[in-house]
Amino acid sequence: MSRVLIVEARFYEHLNDLLLAGARRAIEAAGHSHETVTVPGALEVPGAVALTAETGRYDAFVALGVVIRGETYHFEIVAGESARGLMALSMDGVALGNGILTVENEAQALERADPARKNKGGEAAAAALTMLALKERWG
Repeated sequence: MSRVLIVEARFYEHLNDLLLAGARRAIEAAGHSHETVTVPGALEVPGAVALTAETGRYDAFVALGVVIRGETYHFEIVAGESARGLMALSMDGVALGNGILTVENEAQALERADPARKNKGGEAAAAALTMLALKERWG
């Protein structure tokens, strides 16, 4: 049984509850244990994964959060830099799944976050477990 850390940005609590439910369900269905840590926003997610990955306490990570486009350029920075940070960690051998939604509006976020619809939290957890299996196979 592997240990999975879910790192979530709780900026939109009602949306994150859905992402979190999907991720937890997928991890538990695969027979693994999980813990959750909360950070302020999507920009902090890669840093939290990096800090925790160094401890060796967890085998895989699931990044969750929601970034909704607003009226300013801030959306571009948050969406791009959080994805860049997570990709850098992945390229360094951290087994993770990126479930940070970057959407135009709340309706798109609801469609993607809901476990009964697109279930992007569950998909991110499945991706993390797939990457962990590859790491164990070739690591």
